[in-house]
Amino acid sequence: MTAARRLDRLFCDRALLAGGWASGVLLRFDAQGLIAAIETGVDAPPAGVERAAGPVIPGMPNLHSHAFQRAMAGLTERAGPAEDSFWTWREVMYGFVRRIDPDSLQAVAAMAYAEMLERGYTSVAEFHYLHHDADGRPYADPAEMSMRILAAADSTGIGLTHLPVLYAQGGFGGQPAGEGQRRFLNDPDRLLAIVEASRGAPGGQRVGLALHSLRAVSPDAMAAALDGMAGLDPTAPIHIHVAEQTAEVEACLAWSGRRPVEWLLDRGWLGPSWCLVHATHVTAGEVTGIAASKAVAGLCPTTEADLGDGLFPARDFLAQGGRFGIGSDSQIVIDAAEELRLLEFGQRLAARRRNLLAPHPDSSTGAALYRAAVAGGAQALGQPEPAGGLKAGQRADLVVLDPDDPRLYGRSDDTLLDSYVFASPRNPVRDVVAAGRLVVRDGRHVDAEAIRTGWRRAVDRLHAA
Repeated sequence: MTAARRLDRLFCDRALLAGGWASGVLLRFDAQGLIAAIETGVDAPPAGVERAAGPVIPGMPNLHSHAFQRAMAGLTERAGPAEDSFWTWREVMYGFVRRIDPDSLQAVAAMAYAEMLERGYTSVAEFHYLHHDADGRPYADPAEMSMRILAAADSTGIGLTHLPVLYAQGGFGGQPAGEGQRRFLNDPDRLLAIVEASRGAPGGQRVGLALHSLRAVSPDAMAAALDGMAGLDPTAPIHIHVAEQTAEVEACLAWSGRRPVEWLLDRGWLGPSWCLVHATHVTAGEVTGIAASKAVAGLCPTTEADLGDGLFPARDFLAQGGRFGIGSDSQIVIDAAEELRLLEFGQRLAARRRNLLAPHPDSSTGAALYRAAVAGGAQALGQPEPAGGLKAGQRADLVVLDPDDPRLYGRSDDTLLDSYVFASPRNPVRDVVAAGRLVVRDGRHVDAEAIRTGWRRAVDRLHAA
């Protein structure tokens, strides 16, 4: 990334800190892109220090992304001959994925990551399972596609937690993989080699491990991958798709006699380093188990709505102290506020009541959701010092909101966050700092033209393939 300017300090008239809103905030950033110190009650910016153009909030971590799917967003909205579902969408995705080469992946991912930054996400967990060429053969460098993801993140400035995905079979009980899945397949040793290569790449990004799902990884392969990852990094983030579809739950019951989350809980593996992506179809006992384990529920409301997945029981989960974060997943929508809005609105439609996810009477729903998603997302990405506000030791990731946006004008503090989440159809993100670098200025990524040029070339190649 050539145009981003590194900041060593930033003065904020008003900022959301871990302990709440504060005035006259001077943030100091170190050379590693972390918040080194925070002063409050400062009367004015010191000489030569930039003044934030509006209220400052922590950047939102995006805990679940399939970047390549940005290029197919909007291409699956035509009704098929039978009832459409996640499973019919998946077949369209398999057809699309055959066309993607390394250059296209890097350009599409860069476009997705730049849009994330423009929409308030400052870091992303990339759930990356597109490993091989179109015939299912490893590239000369088996980590080629991972290197392209790392390069896309570096070129945009977004913080990356890279999660190479183990995908080893086509269904429960060792069913063979289909043709559409051949680009994804690895055994634990090959997958761990990709993890090691990613850890050794320049850029200092976080690397963890993803298990695609219980249907795509056998228990033995799962245990081997987890053991291998623990040998490389015992604190690494571990993510898994789970209980997204009722058909998956039924197939898991037929295979094991246990529901997917129940099966994981029985193994005793779950803990704070785990993220259960979707977990849509869960029982009351499973909700309690996830909350008690301190694992993060990875919720992707716009994708879950697009695919007709269902609604996560968020109210019961949060009432038990459950931790959650949000993700853009299929990239049908890239907007941090929209994910939180739809999360609450889905609960309202189901219960026919309002403000269901507010933690207590007279609390601000949008502000509470924003804080919780920032803290849970940072935990899921393996970031230092996860909290619902800015704190020394964290990545220097922050968003400056536009105080002149009509929906935010005259609002402050938690009311401002409520308006940002629930009443901002126009994007009110003005500036974004990621790891201490100014990557979005006046609502636009600083390298937007170069990124969009690469995107257009990639889309033209994909359409011609």
